[in-house]
Amino acid sequence: MKAVVVTEFGKPEVLKYVDLEIPTFNSKQVLIKVEKASVNFADIKSRYGKKGQGKLPFIPGLDAAGVIIAVGNEVTQFKIGEKVAAFPVGGSYAEYVVANENLTFHIPETVGFDIAAACPTVSLLSYKLLADLARIEKGETVLIHSAAGGVGTTAIQIAKILGAGKIIGTVGNEKKATVAQAAGADQVICYENEDFAKKVNELTDGKGANIILDSIAGRISEQSLHCLAPYGRLIHFGNSSGEVGHFNTQQLHSSCRSILGFSLGTTRKERPELLNDTAKQVINFIEKGQLTIKIGHQFSLEDAESAHRLLESRQSIGKILLNVRNK
Repeated sequence: MKAVVVTEFGKPEVLKYVDLEIPTFNSKQVLIKVEKASVNFADIKSRYGKKGQGKLPFIPGLDAAGVIIAVGNEVTQFKIGEKVAAFPVGGSYAEYVVANENLTFHIPETVGFDIAAACPTVSLLSYKLLADLARIEKGETVLIHSAAGGVGTTAIQIAKILGAGKIIGTVGNEKKATVAQAAGADQVICYENEDFAKKVNELTDGKGANIILDSIAGRISEQSLHCLAPYGRLIHFGNSSGEVGHFNTQQLHSSCRSILGFSLGTTRKERPELLNDTAKQVINFIEKGQLTIKIGHQFSLEDAESAHRLLESRQSIGKILLNVRNK
């Protein structure tokens, strides 16, 4: 099969398009013929060696969509020929991948491979953050950083589905504001041009946001506490800035505010069973037309290097996909 591997840690040029053997699978796994794979910021970090990757070379990628072509003898939920999305074992930038049964999800025939590949990371993550960690209540104000990205545009929609009263997004570039607005954000702030915390307080009549989704870290996390409402929840789920944020414990207890951390990667590894119901919820939203995944760019598998360059430039909009099998 054809696959993309990271041959050494470094810049996008370390990605190589190579021939590999089709992977073997065990009794509790399925073999998937991949149609589309998704590109995520975590792939960038793993390429630089910042995600605790194992031995080089390795296949990057978190999620993919395709058709099951073989199943282990202990697999009970899937059959050959079924359309699925999955978090594969050993990366997704390949023509064939292996996935554990409990990290594979049925995709309705009405949902295309584009959406199926784009949805696992961004939609499951967004739902977990809002429904399970933040425990969103109807009418609450939600602030979403990096609102024009794949997670951001998805989280905006899920927040609305779950009953948010007001959704405010932040972006680092004014040109991205229209993307967040198109996804359903009521207000969008460019944090490079103005004090977003001050603006959020103005937009909420001084009350602040009840929920803040933060994947940036550093100063953005610190400033977020300046606009987090009493009893508010700041959900920290990434550090794309590479900076470290610092908090004072006095900022929390008397105001009954919380800072909560979440990692989809850790959950896939340690508690994959927590994602089963989440997947059913978001796939139902997609099938009903309530949730659409913004796909901004598509590249061939062979051109994964260009996909990484675009994502790393922070000029991308929505999700980036790899067309594993060009028609």
